[in-house]
Amino acid sequence: MNATERDEGSQGDGNAAYGHKKFKRSKSHFADRVTADGRDGWPVEPGRYRLVVSLACPWASRALVSRRLLGLEDALSLAVADPIQDDRSWRFTLDPGDRDPVLGIRYLHEAYDARERDYPGGVSVPAIVDVPSGKLVTNDFQRITLDLATEWTALHRPGAPDLYPEPLRDEIDSVMEGIYRDLNNGVYRAGFASEQSEYEEACRDVFRRLEEVSQRLADRRWLVGDTITEADIRFFTTLVRFDAVYHGHFKCNRYKISEDPVLWAYARDLYQTPGFGDTVNFDHIKRHYYQVHTGINPTGIVPLGPDPAGWTTPHGREDLGGRPFGDGTPPDPVTP
Repeated sequence: MNATERDEGSQGDGNAAYGHKKFKRSKSHFADRVTADGRDGWPVEPGRYRLVVSLACPWASRALVSRRLLGLEDALSLAVADPIQDDRSWRFTLDPGDRDPVLGIRYLHEAYDARERDYPGGVSVPAIVDVPSGKLVTNDFQRITLDLATEWTALHRPGAPDLYPEPLRDEIDSVMEGIYRDLNNGVYRAGFASEQSEYEEACRDVFRRLEEVSQRLADRRWLVGDTITEADIRFFTTLVRFDAVYHGHFKCNRYKISEDPVLWAYARDLYQTPGFGDTVNFDHIKRHYYQVHTGINPTGIVPLGPDPAGWTTPHGREDLGGRPFGDGTPPDPVTP
């Protein structure tokens, strides 16, 4: 999760604070970029960097999907944090010895400390860490996936799709801006609201944008153009969490995504596309939101539903045409 005024990325001053203070998402403090020319001091190099994610986090899930679609698994290694943090930030308790086997650290904050001691902000994912130095390179969740698509091209797999095609970038940026403001971020504004009026404004924004996007997708398979782009990735990571956590936990409950025929078919279409559903872990998603946000859900009880089986049912969106990967090909199946 991206750090907020209340340090959403780690427990810090206590998860009970959620829902008791106006939500504000802060800008990423570490905004260096890993680029082909290395202009920020971090050149693209195979095996040099490690992507740290939580499978629960929608911002980190963007990077997971992009990495899969572009075939960067061998070039950019992956560290998966426990969905439940403690007051020392994201932890690597899913790994043997409770340490990341490549970075050798127990908590992500150690990479932040190696970069900037006494950094006052939150410890957030996604994060890219320089393996040789152990230093955090960037936690700029808005930029990471764009750079994976445009700066890491020399390391893309054969047949990798163009997720940010230059002729469509203005339209993609415009669509993504509205989705970010009202949906990606809007569900958090609603869920962490501390006043009724604040909640109602955010919730109205969420469903107004959902209705607008549903209308846009009624006669087109993808958000922009006739292939999957960065815009679809960013929308999907919110849609796939909506019924499981945002509808109940964040009180975005005017209706479920599964009750909108267009959005539900679109979401299933993406979920069943290699690189999307195979990066989703509903157990991590639900345990993180319901057990970490104790200010909203003080009992820590995790709901049993919804049944994920519906995600694999036929969607019928093929009739709208379009080519998911353009002139490219799907990524290889996930290896056990």
